[in-house]
Amino acid sequence: MKRYELIVVGAGPAGLSAAVEAAKQGMKVIVFDENEKPGGQLFKQIHKFFGSKEHRAKIRGFKIGEELLKEAEESGVEVVLNATVLGLFQDKEVTVRIGESVFHYKGNAVIVATGAAENMVTFPGWTLPGVIGAGAAQTMMNLHGIKPGKRVLMLGTGNVGLVVSFQLIQAGCEVAALVDAAPRVGGYGVHGAKVARTGVPFYLSHTIVKAEGEDRVTGVVIAQVDEHFTPIPGTEKHFDVDTICLAVGLSPMSQLLKMAGCDMEDNPKKGGQVPVTDKYGETSLPGVFAAGDVSSIEEASSAMIEGRMAGVLASAYLGYTEEGEKEERLKALQQDLESLRQGMFAPENRGKKLEKTEEGYEISQTLLNRGYIGDEEILRYPGVRRRAGIHPVMECSQNIPCNPCQDACPKGCIKIGEKITALPSVSDTAECIGCGLCVASCSGQAIFLINEDTKDGFGEVTLPYEFLPLPEKGSRGMALSRSGEEICEAEVTEVKSSPAFDHTNLLTIKVPKDMVMRARFYRSN
Repeated sequence: MKRYELIVVGAGPAGLSAAVEAAKQGMKVIVFDENEKPGGQLFKQIHKFFGSKEHRAKIRGFKIGEELLKEAEESGVEVVLNATVLGLFQDKEVTVRIGESVFHYKGNAVIVATGAAENMVTFPGWTLPGVIGAGAAQTMMNLHGIKPGKRVLMLGTGNVGLVVSFQLIQAGCEVAALVDAAPRVGGYGVHGAKVARTGVPFYLSHTIVKAEGEDRVTGVVIAQVDEHFTPIPGTEKHFDVDTICLAVGLSPMSQLLKMAGCDMEDNPKKGGQVPVTDKYGETSLPGVFAAGDVSSIEEASSAMIEGRMAGVLASAYLGYTEEGEKEERLKALQQDLESLRQGMFAPENRGKKLEKTEEGYEISQTLLNRGYIGDEEILRYPGVRRRAGIHPVMECSQNIPCNPCQDACPKGCIKIGEKITALPSVSDTAECIGCGLCVASCSGQAIFLINEDTKDGFGEVTLPYEFLPLPEKGSRGMALSRSGEEICEAEVTEVKSSPAFDHTNLLTIKVPKDMVMRARFYRSN
């Protein structure tokens, strides 16, 4: 039996972060993961993260994963892949299957960071080939370069459903519709808006009635639901699709902690059955810690901070970190974590029907019910101001923890302030130079540069564009509204790509002057 000072189960964002934090204190750390590659969900996440600089905001998930793996290697962390942990026992012994053999390891401390598994829903035909989870779709697209299908229907409008829908479109799939039994979009409005402007319809208060097909999915039928989530006869709608993608939540993979004898609780707000822990992740068993989705379903940014906390706790438990240093480090990490848990999507707000932002602005009902902000509604927010010359328009309407745009602007045109969840506003005195850094830095693709008058009755809109092939300067197509409606012809006047933009291209289109506040997407002819 091999002995290690710290055994970490799971090489995802939480597990690797925990291992790095502990190894930096001089601990001998081993990490086991059942997958053939480390990094967990990070390498599926090609979108830019929210938060602030401290949370690696505006950096794409797979880049963060690369940085974390490098950090682990430099810290001397031993990572064993294709290694399934079969058991965790009270004396901190683990059994691990590697290949065809089972090995026993003993740890002085153990951190469990096993993440979560996708939930499924059942309906007639749900076992047909072509019904897959959103995570599986991400794996196929972003890890293996395989299109999950040609025409896809997405069930679920939480962040996972919205993000994966956009990535399906980027991969060349057609998303037929987004469907959710809930009456409101569950994820960030900016995620919904960037899907809606491509022309994908939202069907809220709807669910799947059945999948059609004999040996594979060939279609799907949805129907409206009543207040008890029961399908209403006569409201059925049919879609020809070859793939049904399910994004209906996650459940913590907490079985090892239960096996070890940790106190457990059923907590729907945390995703299901989770270990009882203190605010830093210590379980009821001394020397056993939990981090990431295994203890509460949150974003990867939160999981990485929780992993760091667990690493600090383990190093202090084994005497590698003094009490004063431990408390100072945990306090700083807790502050970073709490900043991500603010705003409309904070844990305490889950399930609440919020009507106004923290600043008192009415939340767009069109956004909640259809996925996009109405033309009249958009004008109420502080980031949307009309003025002469080129200027930013920030269509942020919800209190989300994110502020890269404020840091990106070299002229100070954008103001958020110290509170990370505050809605951005436009400075009355700073002059925009049209560099586009704010557009490229926005994790929600919700910032546009507007020039309301370029003479001859036309104006220009610079928008974020992450699709291939890139349109060429001079090409003509259609401008789409926030709802995805074709509203006018558009000419591409400039295409900017720069390493500083990190693969977010800036596409400038020329449209009639009265369309600059409506045109938000470009489609080639």
